[in-house]
Amino acid sequence: MSRPSKLRLILADDHPVLREGLSLILGLLPDMAVADQASTGEEAFALFLKLEPDVLILDLQMPGEGGCVAVERLLKKRPSAKILILTTYETIEDIYRTMLAGATGYVLKDAPRDELILAIRTVASGQRYMSRTAGAKLAGRIGAPQITERELSVLRCIAAGQANKEIADALSISEGTVKRPRE
Repeated sequence: MSRPSKLRLILADDHPVLREGLSLILGLLPDMAVADQASTGEEAFALFLKLEPDVLILDLQMPGEGGCVAVERLLKKRPSAKILILTTYETIEDIYRTMLAGATGYVLKDAPRDELILAIRTVASGQRYMSRTAGAKLAGRIGAPQITERELSVLRCIAAGQANKEIADALSISEGTVKRPRE
C-alpha cells in the first residue's frame, strides 16, 4: 500500500522570518511539504501557476499586488485553487472582501499552531475554514448594507476607465480611500 502524498504548500508573505519559520514548522509534519515561498502577490501567482500546490497560504497585505487582488486573479486562472489567508488584518471589511473574492479560508497570525494546521488540512480537503474571531466579525457583516454610496461612486469612475488618482481628484478623496472606499 502506498503512502499518501504530502500536501504541497506555497507560503506567501513579505516577512522572510515568518515564511522561514512556517516552512520549518510545517516541514516537520508528515503530511505537509512547502514547495516554495513568495514575498509578493505577483510571485505567489506565478509560483502557483508553475507548481500547482494543494494550498496557497497568503498574507493579505504585501508589497505590490495585495492578497485580495491575488486571490481574484488566481481564481480567474485556476477556479479550483485553495487559498488560505494568514494575516494580522481582522477588520470586518478585510475579511468580507477577501472571502467574497473567493479565499477558501481566513486565519489570523496570532492563531495557535494547531489551528493553522487544522485550517490548512480543512482547506486542502476542499472545505472552507474561518478562525473564530474572523467568523464572528463576518457574521456581523452579513446584515450590513452591501454597498455604500462612496463605493458606488468609485465603481462608476472605475467603469468610466479612470485611474485611482483621477478618481481621488474627482471625488475629493485620497487614493487610499479609492482603494478601500468603505473605511
